[in-house]
Amino acid sequence: MSVALTLQAAEGTVLPTAPVPGADAPAEAALIRRAQAGDDEAFAQLVEQHRRAVYRAAYAALGSMAEADDAAQETFVAVHRKLGGFRGEAAFRTWVLSIAWRKALDRRRSLRRWLRLSAAQDWRSDDEADPLERAASPAVSQEDQAATRELRLLLRRLILRLPRKHRDTLLLAASGEYSYEQIAAMLRVPTGTVKWRVSEARRLLKAKLTALGVRE
Repeated sequence: MSVALTLQAAEGTVLPTAPVPGADAPAEAALIRRAQAGDDEAFAQLVEQHRRAVYRAAYAALGSMAEADDAAQETFVAVHRKLGGFRGEAAFRTWVLSIAWRKALDRRRSLRRWLRLSAAQDWRSDDEADPLERAASPAVSQEDQAATRELRLLLRRLILRLPRKHRDTLLLAASGEYSYEQIAAMLRVPTGTVKWRVSEARRLLKAKLTALGVRE
């Protein structure tokens, strides 16, 4: 497998365009107002619209489907509780994702839990490809698709050993779910820092792979 293809993670080409802060679509804005007024059906629609993005953010932090499900549920409980205080200073999706990331980090802060997950996580989603494979170029050849399981396992191990701030940022970006601006809001860092961390994570991985004899 080409190192360049493997590490072509989130250079910006696969990331969706960030919504303008405070500029939710009229239909969603109406749902938000209804949910704030106590309309449970409207809130359920908001949950459905953002469930996938919340789950994938939690999964990037936790690497466990069960833990990500629990974090997602906690997120929407918190969103429901705090909804009355949402004033639209940021896009609703960004606001929800920020809550999701904090909930995921709360779960990860237990050292025992994190060590257990790090040893056992499989980095698989129930309906998506391996996040590491999503880090590759969308235009992969049959030869790249036939890459060995050993190399994929090696990549998993190397990503797990990245500094946490680089690993988190790379996995969020490589998911293809979030713009750099949304990732910045989740991590509470400038957008430029997100871009630097992704670039640095890719550089570190490429250097490690090259040192192990995996070359283009």
